[in-house]
Formats: sequence, C-alpha cells, structure tokens
Amino acid sequence: MTTTPSRRRKQRVSMADVARLAGVSSQTVSRVSNGHPSVVGSTREQVLAAMKHLGYRPNSAARALRYGEFHTIGVILFSLTSTGNSRTLEAIATHAAGEGYAITLIPVAVPTQDHVLGAFTRLGELAVDAVIVIMEIHLLDTATVTLPPGVHVVVVDSDAGDRYSVVDTDQTDGTRQAVRHLLELGHRTVWHVAGPAESFAGERRAMAWRASLEEAGCEVPPVRRGDWSGESGYAVGLRLADEPGCTAVFAGNDQMALGLLRAFHEKGKVVPRDVSVVGFDDIPDAASFIPPLTTVHQDFAEVGRACVQGVLRQIRSDTPSVPGTTLVSTRLVTRRSTAPPAR
Repeated sequence: MTTTPSRRRKQRVSMADVARLAGVSSQTVSRVSNGHPSVVGSTREQVLAAMKHLGYRPNSAARALRYGEFHTIGVILFSLTSTGNSRTLEAIATHAAGEGYAITLIPVAVPTQDHVLGAFTRLGELAVDAVIVIMEIHLLDTATVTLPPGVHVVVVDSDAGDRYSVVDTDQTDGTRQAVRHLLELGHRTVWHVAGPAESFAGERRAMAWRASLEEAGCEVPPVRRGDWSGESGYAVGLRLADEPGCTAVFAGNDQMALGLLRAFHEKGKVVPRDVSVVGFDDIPDAASFIPPLTTVHQDFAEVGRACVQGVLRQIRSDTPSVPGTTLVSTRLVTRRSTAPPAR
C-alpha cells in the first residue's frame, strides 16, 4: 500500500519537532501531552499551537486513528449524576454497540484544561479510535476548550461549534416552547429556576427564558438558581410560594420541578390551580408526578446516535473534527401541571 506525502510528513513529526518549534524542551512537550499541571498557561498554549501547526499526535493515539483497528470509542465526562449525562452516555453506548464498537469511559474529577488533556492521554494509551467529550460545564481555567490536534472527536453540550463537531439538544427552542405555553395560558410572566451558572445547558435555558419574556413584553422576574437536584428545587419553591405574583414557573430540569411540586404542596399551593409548573428533560417518571408534569422532551437517544455517527464518519474518512453544531429538536409534552391562572 502506498503512503501519501502528507501522511509520510505527519508520521515524521516527533516530540522533538514540537519542542523545537515551540522553543521548549521535549520534557515540557511531554508534560503538556500528559496534562501535567506544572506547565504554566502561556507555555502550554505555545506548545499546543506548535502541535496543531505540525499535526502532532501522541504515538498511541496516532496509531489508533491511523489504523482504526480498535473498534473502541473513548468517552470523557465530568459527572454521571445528572440525568442528561447519564442518559446521553447510555445512548452512546447503545448506538456504539450497534455499530460494533465498545466504549471506554474516563471520568474527569476536576473540569480544567490540564485534566482534559490528561484524559486524552489516558485514552490514547488505551488505544481508542475516537473520543466523545460530554462537556456539560465550562472549564475552570479557560474560556474555551482546547483539545489535542488531529483527534477524531465530537463534543456534547458545549459552545465549541466554531472549532469542533458539536452535538446538542436545541435548548433555546425547547425553552421558548415552555415559556410560550405558559404565556398563552394567560400568565402575566414566568419565573425560572435555573441550573448551575457554570452549566452550558443551564446558561442557554436561562438566556432563552429571559429573551422569550422580553420578546413578549413581559416583566422578567429575578432568576432563582438550583443545582439540578430535587432538593434545590424544593428550597427555591419554599421561597417562590411566598411570592404573590408567582403563578407560573419554568424549572431548568424535571428533578428541580419535582422539588417545586413538593414545596408548593407543603405551602398550601395547589398545582396548577394556584401555580403552574413546567420542567425540562421529560424523564421516564415525569408522567407519574402529582400532578403529571408538563415538560420539554429531550431526545437523548438521537443525541447519542448523532455523536456515534459523527465520530464514525471521521474514522471512516480519516478526517479530523469538522467545526459545526448539530441541534437535536425538542418538543413540549403537555400534562396536568399547567393551567390558566386563577381569576
């Protein structure tokens, strides 16, 4: 089999070449490749730029990407506790298995650039063909994520679509459907229990909530924040129950909506007679809440399928991640937790 000139050039790139271009030692290049925290930010960026310019990849990752023999997809994620992450991971595993691929999971304990690079190095040592990164939250030490160059990668739930292939739920449209539903029922405004500020999904839903109210000419109440848990929704709900103008609430996820239902019940508020509640996710138990929860349905199975198909296209064509964002549509599921406000 003949080898193209570009492929021969990439195979000749060594750690020493990167070190020479970046003006650092080979040991520093090795530390950056392994995500070692001792490398200062400016030096790390200089080395990463040299890697990108030369098309350098650690040998083990390059071997996997070049031959595609391993039939394994690595998955990097920061948390398994959230519904979105766990259901997305389940969907990725299911669709990967259907394509004859296994997955290797690497949890990242601290969301920093160095820990992400370290996770990529570990996956390279485990010989994977591509990587799916379930980003979920902003990195603590940088405004944008930087991944090793030349790797087949798809990023989930991120704003990195200008640099990588990204798959995400259409958070904005789902939120607008929820807010529009409540306003069309006759509520003068909609209060919001948002997810954590560092969450991409929580941030987009909060922004879309505010924009929807402003576009409708409605007053924008102060945003209340939770941490995705039912307990945080309950704590916020106890306070919202004392707000006389609160007749409708959009919760950032179904667990927080469940906490709201409990708090309103304990405070003597009847849902939906006194206050309407809408969630986001449409978890399997949402229809079993009391009352059954109106919520925004996320198609996690389609998100998982799109991620797997995205990395498989890169593997089969031997091309790196192509910038752009694939949005998976959402839909409002109307149940009995919403109604027109009491007159």
